[in-house]
Amino acid sequence: MRSWGVLGGLAAALAAGVYVLWGPIAQRKRRRRGLVPGLLNLGNTCFMNSLLQGLSSCPSFIKWLEEFTAQYKTEQNQSAEHQYLSLTLLHLLRALSCQEVPEDDVLDASCLLEVLRIYRWQISSFEEQDAHELFHVLTSSLEDERDRQPRVTHLFDVHSLEPEIIQKQITCRTRGSLPPMSSRWKSQHPFHGRLTSNMVCKHCEHQSPVRYDTFDSLSLSIPAAVWGRPLTLDHCLHHFISSESVKDVVCDNCTKIQAEGTLNGQSIENQRTTFVKQLKLGKLPQCLCIHLQRLSWSNQGTPLKRHEHVQFNEFLIMDIYKYHVPVHKPSQNDLNQKNSEETKPGTKDGIAVKPSDAEQTHSTKSLIMNGACSTSFLMSSGTFPLAAFPECSSPVYLYRLMAVVVHHGDMHSGHFVTYRRSPPSSKSPLSVSNQWLWISDDTVRKASLQEVLSSSAYLLFYERVHSKVQHQRLELRAEE
Repeated sequence: MRSWGVLGGLAAALAAGVYVLWGPIAQRKRRRRGLVPGLLNLGNTCFMNSLLQGLSSCPSFIKWLEEFTAQYKTEQNQSAEHQYLSLTLLHLLRALSCQEVPEDDVLDASCLLEVLRIYRWQISSFEEQDAHELFHVLTSSLEDERDRQPRVTHLFDVHSLEPEIIQKQITCRTRGSLPPMSSRWKSQHPFHGRLTSNMVCKHCEHQSPVRYDTFDSLSLSIPAAVWGRPLTLDHCLHHFISSESVKDVVCDNCTKIQAEGTLNGQSIENQRTTFVKQLKLGKLPQCLCIHLQRLSWSNQGTPLKRHEHVQFNEFLIMDIYKYHVPVHKPSQNDLNQKNSEETKPGTKDGIAVKPSDAEQTHSTKSLIMNGACSTSFLMSSGTFPLAAFPECSSPVYLYRLMAVVVHHGDMHSGHFVTYRRSPPSSKSPLSVSNQWLWISDDTVRKASLQEVLSSSAYLLFYERVHSKVQHQRLELRAEE
C-alpha cells in the first residue's frame, strides 16, 4: 500500500509539472494567434476591463495619447511615469491593441485604479460600477492633466476652430514661416465635441444667439417602442435633437416691438413668450462615443433596466444631425423675383416632367430629412445603396463601428462584456480589420459581425472615416 501511494504521488507530481511547463504555454500560443490579451478581474472590475477593450480599438485615441505623452519622455524619469494617467492609459491600450507584446495573455489593470486614486478618484473594485461613468472619469482626468501643464495662448492657433462657425477668414502676411506650435495644443482629445442649443420665439420668430456646450459622449434616451416597428439608433438620435417648447421665456425682440408701439416714457414689462428649443451637433468628434440610457424608473420610484434591442449598423452617417450656420434670409424683392421665375408644379427648369419623377424627388428628400439616409439603409455588411440617394453619395461625417460594450443583468448586479475589432496586422497597420472579438475579462474568442449587430448595446464606439480629399486637407494642416 505504501509503494502504491508513493507511485501515485510521483505520478501526480509529474502530471502537475507537465501542466505547469507545457499547459499554459500551449494555451498561450493558441490564444495569442489572432486574438488580444484579456484583463484580470480584480473583483467586479468588468466595467473597467470592458471600457479599456473598447478604447483600445480606437486608433485615433491611442495616437492622441502618444502625441500628448511625448513631453514626458524627455521631461520625466521612468519612476515618475506611473503618476500620469495618460502614460498609464497609453501603456494599457497599446498592449491591448497588440502594439506592445505583453509577457502574459492576461493583463493586470490595477495600475489604472492606483493612478486614478492619485487624481482623487476613489473607485472601489468590490462594488458595482458603471462603464459610462468611468469613461467620463478618464476624459475629465485627462483634461485636468492637460490643464495643469503651463500653456501660453498661441497667436496662430486657428486651425482647431470649426470652419463652419468661423464667419470671417483670417489671413495674415508674414515674412517667412509661422512660429512652431506645440502639437498637444492643436486640439482636444478625439472624443471632444460641441453641442449647439438654438432658441426661436414662436411669436416673432426671433432667434436667440446659439449656445455651445461641450460633450465627450452622446447620452441618448430610448424612445417608447411602437408595436411592429423596431427601435433604431436613428430613432434615438432624432429623439435627441427633436425640438421642444419652453414656456414663459423673456423675448427681447417682442419687448422691443412692444416698446416701440407705446408712448415715450411709458414703462412696459418684459414680454414672455414660448420658445422652441432644439439641440444639434456643432462639432463632431473624431471618435464618437454613444451611450444608450437603459435606466428607467417605475411608478413606485424603483430603478429598472430597459432591455429593448436598439438596431445599429457598422457605418453611421451623422450629416443630418450636424448644425450648419443659417444662411441669410432672402429679401422681399428676391422672393418676388423667384416667384416670377418659377413655373407651375410639375415642371423643372421650365421643362415639363412626369409627375412620378417630381413625387420621387420629393419623397427622396423627405426620407433624407427623416434620417432614412442614415443608418436605416446601411446593410449589415456595411454596404450602402448610394445610387438610390444621390444626396448621400459623399457624406462628410461618416463613422465606422469599432467596439460595443454590452451589459448583462439588471440594475443591481450584472456583467460587462465587449465586442471589438481585432487589431490590424503588422503588414498593414493603417488598415481596419474585419475580424470581431468577444471579450469577457480574461476570456477572448472570435465573433461575427452579425453577432455584434444583434447585441444589446450599452456603449457604442465609432471612429470617423475620412475621404481622400479630407485626408489631404488633414495632412496639409499637420504640415502647417
